[in-house]
Amino acid sequence: MLQEAAVFYRRNLPHWHPEGQALFITWRLYGSVPAPLRSRLPRKRKLTAGERFVAEDRAFDKAEAGPLWLKDPRIARIVAETLERGDRELGQYILYAFAIMANHVHALLEPRAPLRRITNGIKGVTARAANRLLKRTGRRFWQDESFDHWVRDAAEFERIRRYIERNPVAAGLVKEPEDWPWSSAARRYAPERS
Repeated sequence: MLQEAAVFYRRNLPHWHPEGQALFITWRLYGSVPAPLRSRLPRKRKLTAGERFVAEDRAFDKAEAGPLWLKDPRIARIVAETLERGDRELGQYILYAFAIMANHVHALLEPRAPLRRITNGIKGVTARAANRLLKRTGRRFWQDESFDHWVRDAAEFERIRRYIERNPVAAGLVKEPEDWPWSSAARRYAPERS
């Protein structure tokens, strides 16, 4: 249900951010979108936006092209800690789920600050730290724009949370979501595993 207050803006993609609603956000490394990707998507029928997103995400999960800096555990740790800091220390959002893949990040969160400020903060902090480690200071790290989708109801929320945490499983990286160290699933089950 659309709330009374909603922010709308358009860059390359439209962005709706109803106040008090959770958002599913995905952002990618700069240069990780291979030009021929769209030509490899199924063409039997016109895909819905959701089907197209899943098809593209599966192609990104294969990590066959472009930079794969998030495979470096030091960089994945920086991104995970930055995501968690925005929730716990800064109070900019409530972080419900996340998964850091080789070339992209998925997050399910409820903003407590403008989303642009949140994503600019996460991307800025992590890009500077990662580029320092990679000895590529001052170079682009993330794509400018992010994909976001506001969550309409509890069933969709749960579907998206499962999708995010199962993303490493679907990509063939682990057998169970909690086995992927760069995800909310690993952190949720960590106390039980020690």
